[in-house]
Amino acid sequence: MSNDDFFRTPDSCFDELTNFNYSSNYVEGLTDIDGMRMHYLDEGSKTADNVYLCLHGEPTWSYLYRKMLPVFVESGARVVAPDFFGFGRSDKPSDEIYSFDFHRASLVALINYLNLTNITLVCQDWGGVLGLTLPLDFPDRISRLVAMNCFLCTGEMPLPPAFDAWIAWAAAHPDMDLAEAVHVIDDTLSPEQCAAYRAPFPTERSKAGPRAFPRIVPTSLDSPGAEISRQARDWWQTEWTGDALVFCGVHDDILSLPVMQLLSSWIKDCPPVIEVAEAGHFVQEWGENVAKRVVREFSSK
Repeated sequence: MSNDDFFRTPDSCFDELTNFNYSSNYVEGLTDIDGMRMHYLDEGSKTADNVYLCLHGEPTWSYLYRKMLPVFVESGARVVAPDFFGFGRSDKPSDEIYSFDFHRASLVALINYLNLTNITLVCQDWGGVLGLTLPLDFPDRISRLVAMNCFLCTGEMPLPPAFDAWIAWAAAHPDMDLAEAVHVIDDTLSPEQCAAYRAPFPTERSKAGPRAFPRIVPTSLDSPGAEISRQARDWWQTEWTGDALVFCGVHDDILSLPVMQLLSSWIKDCPPVIEVAEAGHFVQEWGENVAKRVVREFSSK
């Protein structure tokens, strides 16, 4: 494949962002598409003992972690926050490329490329759908977990009605306004917050990633990704020996408190879900206090 098969968002699209002055890092070769590169933030000491791997969801990007990242770095940790292909500053291939396995394989390749160890996995939305399966490849590299409004899609249960509504909305708006899309998912966000998530998507062609995620959620037992999600669920229940914290933005209708309580019950020795009273789906928008809680809880162990 050639670079005609992907869209690269111009740097100028990000000029209006505020409070997000981080250096961009890029890596090629994570897929078989020639020249396609993934963007990631890499802050803090490269020799730090602890690495926070922060995985975003739909339809956001690493900008989502701007309030948590400084807290983690101040604690002495390294923070790596990639943009999935199709999102943020990463290149955006055409619609037919996207699949559960495509995204998961790129994350596995990035972890290997950066040789990340002693990972604190921080995940939300699709960051959890994909990220919670990563210990099957890296059982000795992931030592702590921070899960926020996410789930393992095992194909064994129906989706919440609010999630079905989101899938229907996305299907009806293929040239979606990403600021509107974020607000549809989480109406606790201000117009200014929502607008920042529009920046990476200046054209219809650039929106293939946000279009794809709703339709590739594993919804049945034989959906791509469902089997490995069931394997991951069993691993978290029986093999996990690390520390975990699960947060829930209580205004989320898609991944509500009962859903998060079910997820926490799948994680061996996980304490009760921590409710974030002011937050909706995108907990990271209230992330400073969440990050401080994480650092405090994990440093006491």
